[in-house]
Amino acid sequence: MSIARRVVLFGLSGLLLTACVGGGTFKTDYVPVPPSVSAGWRLADVRVSVPKTLTVSEAKTLLPNADIVWREDPLGDRHAQVAAIMDAAVTLGAQGLRGSRPVVIEVTVLRFHALTFEAEQRGTNWGVHNIKFTARVVDARTGEELLPATEIRAELPALAGNQMREARRKGVTQKSMITNHVARTVAGWLSIGPDNRTSFTRQGN
Repeated sequence: MSIARRVVLFGLSGLLLTACVGGGTFKTDYVPVPPSVSAGWRLADVRVSVPKTLTVSEAKTLLPNADIVWREDPLGDRHAQVAAIMDAAVTLGAQGLRGSRPVVIEVTVLRFHALTFEAEQRGTNWGVHNIKFTARVVDARTGEELLPATEIRAELPALAGNQMREARRKGVTQKSMITNHVARTVAGWLSIGPDNRTSFTRQGN
């Protein structure tokens, strides 16, 4: 085989591998609540819905085709596990609400795609925690809608390979990374914390 042909085949192999593992531009994005509005709110409760229509995969592959991919908790009800993580994250992010009007934040999860254990073994700078949800704010006493459901994307680079192993030694897990990122995103959305909107390009999903 000629050198030129080997180069072409190598290049095609790389393109096919990229296509198989996915990739693209990811972001954390939302429309901020005006500070003058959120300043009057006080968090009374967070209610999280993870629709049973969201598909779950337990496939031991790099990029399972499903809405929910979550492995750090023991095998069980992944919808309930995701709900618990999101409840804790949103509550943490909204705890800075100090107004007089008690509100409930209603969250509906649209996607919760973390890394499989197989994906974590890949080289560094690969993989994405892909979280997407809607958030709606209602008056805790009357049920009046104060803010209609708005879509929030909270995507962040995951850790894999040696970076992942070093992070685990320090106690950093997928759960802690996702919880803290969603919390920062919610705080930014409510205008009670720094703006957390950003974008990045990465292989993974």
